[in-house]
Order: sequence, then structure tokens, then C-alpha cells
Amino acid sequence: MSELRWNPLLRTYTMVASNRQERPTMPKDWCPFCPGSGKVPDNYDVLTYPNDFPTLLKTPAKPDVEGSGIYQAEGNYGLCEVILYSPDHHISLPELSSEHIHKLVNLWVKRTNEISKDDKIKYIFIFENRGEEVGVTMPHPHGQIYGYPFIPLKLKLELDSCKEYYAQTGKSMLLDMNKQEKNFGERVIFENDSFIAYIPFFTDYPYGVFIVAKNQRSSFTDFEEAEQKDLAVALKNITGALDNLFDRPFPYMMCVHQAPVHSPEYKDTHLYFNFHIEFYPVLRDGKRVKYYASSEMGAWAAANTRAVEETAEELRQALNKYVTK
Repeated sequence: MSELRWNPLLRTYTMVASNRQERPTMPKDWCPFCPGSGKVPDNYDVLTYPNDFPTLLKTPAKPDVEGSGIYQAEGNYGLCEVILYSPDHHISLPELSSEHIHKLVNLWVKRTNEISKDDKIKYIFIFENRGEEVGVTMPHPHGQIYGYPFIPLKLKLELDSCKEYYAQTGKSMLLDMNKQEKNFGERVIFENDSFIAYIPFFTDYPYGVFIVAKNQRSSFTDFEEAEQKDLAVALKNITGALDNLFDRPFPYMMCVHQAPVHSPEYKDTHLYFNFHIEFYPVLRDGKRVKYYASSEMGAWAAANTRAVEETAEELRQALNKYVTK
């Protein structure tokens, strides 16, 4: 069973993908993403790989359950790809060179350009799940790209907030966030010519750092070459800082927020929405997970167990430790 089911309460879709129950836990002595597996080329730096257990399909089947009344179902049209970061099974993002990560960023740009040619796709979402704590069954370094036929609710709410802020002030909300965070200073972790990274005033994860474009850029496709390189450096430094925080690989969800495509209501995002990457690092200390429980999940009433001014200082110290290694 694979389909999209409309949630009339939240006015968004739930993706039903029972085929993902078949995802295996890989044996320790074999990996399909490693050269020699027969699944990937013997030589590659970064690589696009078709998802073997996709939630969305270019040739969707008819929904198994017919919609009726307020309950409506549609075929699960869309795209799911895996992006392999390296042929090295045991390496991670911060262990890659900035030059190698630039190749990854360039691949993200190319895939964004290519996927956006499909006018049925409304949002291109690039992300990485890292660590068993967030359900990862494949340890080989990789991320994913989803091409949704709708704009997911959280992203739509973020876009609408930025659009309303621009209508009221004539300014970009995220650029104003950058300015306020830089003026305050205590939550800023890293900065280069093109990007600034900070743990925002409001974040719900103790180490929930954002990487935000400093120039008005709404999508990967807006970046100049120098900005791609600066993003690679920012990603290396922030993920390296997280790993050095508790001297262990830090489990996280990394989510790229960029402008939608083929969505006339958001045709002016270049004026008011800024590209950024949100990290959801799921540890609150070296051994304890920051869980989303009833208040967070059931009411969207987020609660942070730490003051971010304190955790930002810890992450800055971890970044210094990473840089001086």
C-alpha cells in the first residue's frame, strides 16, 4: 500500500508507504553502497542512487482504499533518491575534506535543477538522517532527496510566515534573524563570507543549529560557486563541532529548507525567503536522547530542556576543539 491520504484537520497529506516495512538491516560484512557490491560503480566520489524502498513513485499505483467524503486519497506521485557522500563506508560528513563536500553540494544543486523540471513536483527536500537514534538502518554515509507533489505543512507555515513578515516590513525574516543573532553574538557558532550558523533564540533542540545564507538566496540554484564552497566549509565545521561535543558521532536530522517549485502562490520567494539548513541533533547530553513526547508531538508545543545561550557556548568550544585537531 502506497498512497497519499489527505488529513482534513491539518490540511496536508500523510504519505502511506507500507513497502518501507521491508527495509532490511544490512549485514555487517556487506553494503550495497560500497564499490564492489554490484549496486554502484567501482569508482565514484559522490553519487545519486535510486531509493530501493521509495515513499513516492514516478509511476504510482491507484490508491488501495477509495477516498470518500472528507477522506480523500491520491496516488503517491513523487521522487525519492539517495545521495551517497563517499565510497568510504566508515567516513562521515565532518571527516570529508571541504573540497569533497563541495562536490556533494554541487550534486545537490544539479539534482535540484533536474528534479525541478517536473512540473508535478512542488517541493524538493534534501535531508540526512544520521545515527541509530533517529532510525538509520544503513550506516554508509548518505542523505536523501524527496520530490513532493505538495508543499509539506511545516515548510508551508514557514514560507507563509516569511511572506507575511515581508508584507508588513518589506524585509526578509531570516536576514533579520541573522542580523539580530549576530548583534547578540552569544548564540553564533560559525560564520564565513556566505553563511552564518547559530542556535536560534527559539530552537526546541538544545543544540539545534541553523546554517543560514547571508545573502538573499532562496534556493540551491541561486548559489554562485564561491557560495557553494562556503556552504561546504560551514557544513564541515558544524558537523565536526557536533561530533566533538561529546566525543562521539552525534546523531542528527539535517534538513534543507529552500523555496518551492511550480507554486504560483510562492513565485516571489526570492524577495522574502532565505535558504537555510536546520539541524535537529537528538542528544541533550552524551548519553541521553531529547525525545519529542506528548506536548511536542500532540500539541506542537515545543519545549527545550536547555537554555540555548549555554549550549551555544558548548558548541563553540567543540568547534574550536574540532578546528585545532
